[in-house]
Amino acid sequence: MTLDRPLRLGTRGSPLALVQANMVADALRTAHGWGADGIAIVPVKTTGDAVQDRPLAEIGGKALWTKELDRALLDGDIDFAVHSMKDVETIRPEAIRIAAMLPRADVRDRLIGAESVAALPHGARIGSSSPRRAAQLRHLRPDVSIVPFRGNVETRLRKLAEGEADATLLAAAGLERLGRPDIGHAIPLDVMLPAPAQGAVGIEARADDAGTLASLAAIDDADTHICVATERAFLAALGGGCHSPVAALAVREGALLSLRATLFDERGTHHMNGHRLFAEPAQAAELADWLLGEAPPAITALFAGR
Repeated sequence: MTLDRPLRLGTRGSPLALVQANMVADALRTAHGWGADGIAIVPVKTTGDAVQDRPLAEIGGKALWTKELDRALLDGDIDFAVHSMKDVETIRPEAIRIAAMLPRADVRDRLIGAESVAALPHGARIGSSSPRRAAQLRHLRPDVSIVPFRGNVETRLRKLAEGEADATLLAAAGLERLGRPDIGHAIPLDVMLPAPAQGAVGIEARADDAGTLASLAAIDDADTHICVATERAFLAALGGGCHSPVAALAVREGALLSLRATLFDERGTHHMNGHRLFAEPAQAAELADWLLGEAPPAITALFAGR
């Protein structure tokens, strides 16, 4: 694609979002031989960035990260938008298409404040506003308490240093992208599964913009795309959102997709594990149906709107 003007890349303005936007811009310049002026990065302030004192689930959910970028994209103010895929709602506007994903980074969570979940002091205060992380920690350590923690990585680390909590959890991928891969300790996947789509950076464009879609296709990582699509199909079938403690991870196993998932109640008292092999992402709905069919009411009540 020959450019007659810079392509406008929309992104949130947080330090991590800007790093990810530059990763996408660099990948596109390399793939197409574009110069530095081929892409213009356009920061867009989102409601999720502006409101930091309440959990997302209380103020509108994942749309708070995307609605302003969606509006800018559909209004033609930007040509494509870059997202952390775990922050993107499972049901997207028909006029917007997930065009590409970069290769997925480390999907694990990192624990800051102790060497392991088992090593947390008795009664430790854990800073987190993630229902998934809160439920997983309460399941593993019923003695700990959860205190609300929102903000970007530096804000959360500052709150931890100031004693607002004894420990916190952050995504390993985000820490790596910010040049801080050695902070904390990675939690093994057999202890804590990640959020669906954790560690994946996605790019969206208008569905009718064939030229931009073709340009973005050149940087799409097929394995990441299909695995994240599987996790998102699972989440969509559950009807899960910001209120729902859901963990899921899909990986390639030869020609098949292996999906592991766990559902929790809000307190982490009850949980349901499942694993299936699929040929296509849409089949992930089968695991969602099975888990909800076997789960106790304390879990199924969280998905009453499906």
